[in-house]
Amino acid sequence: MIKRTLVFASPVYLSTKNEQLVVSYPEQDKESKQVPIEDIGIVVLEHQQITISHSAINKLQENTVALLQCNSQHMPNGLMLPLSGHTEHSERFQQQLAASLPLKKNLWQQTIRAKIFNQAQLLALRDIAHQNMLHWSKEVQSGDVQNHEARAAAYYWDNLFALDDFKRGRFDPGPNPLLNYGYAILRAVCARALVSSGLQPIMGIQHKNKYNAYCLADDIMEPYRPYVDQLVCYIVDNHDDHEELTPELKQYLLKIPTLDVVIENKKSPLLVAMSRTSNSLYECFAGHSRKLLFPVL
Repeated sequence: MIKRTLVFASPVYLSTKNEQLVVSYPEQDKESKQVPIEDIGIVVLEHQQITISHSAINKLQENTVALLQCNSQHMPNGLMLPLSGHTEHSERFQQQLAASLPLKKNLWQQTIRAKIFNQAQLLALRDIAHQNMLHWSKEVQSGDVQNHEARAAAYYWDNLFALDDFKRGRFDPGPNPLLNYGYAILRAVCARALVSSGLQPIMGIQHKNKYNAYCLADDIMEPYRPYVDQLVCYIVDNHDDHEELTPELKQYLLKIPTLDVVIENKKSPLLVAMSRTSNSLYECFAGHSRKLLFPVL
């Protein structure tokens, strides 16, 4: 079942009753609404005057809902996930901790190959030369010791947008705020899937920043990034004013969890596909498989 993404951009009071998320509007003359909590995958709290009850938070966490909080600039800056999202959480976490360095290097090799290949696919869809990207994808070695990821990224960002002097940077202008917002949604989807598979997002296979609580999510979401890039490309191509992250553009980017993606010739929503990817990662940690399942753009 496709889980819903709920965004609250105005003052609301969130509570729970009979396994429903109750949405009340204390400052507006509107009737309360109810949403079955089991249907929710992600909740985005965007307005600074939102109040949420402790019982509502508990119910959301029990149903493995990713709770994404935004700052005063309406950009996601916090993510709440349950401590345990699987009945075998302890055993699976031990297997994750015990993963050998050669296994991690092999998993990173698969991840970067899939990422560069999907970047090449997006360039191809935009009629941009991409044969070098396909070559680099095949040349990625264990652990990506030659850093083909960086080489591919330099070419990719130099050519993806038909914009003069575009530079990909978290704090740079242009379509960067759109990319940042989309990646934040994707990160929440990925972290939720990992927790649901009994894994800890904090223990990465490549990312190791001591200030990052979602290293593994940042690892596994890499091949999914081009799906966000594709949405941003559409916005840039069809909107003259794409530097401001308007509510309309945010609404468009919130399609990310429901995008159709293909894994092993099977189409499914990205939210479901991410669960297949995270479960395949667990299978690798457990020694049942050596193959990560990633979508092909």
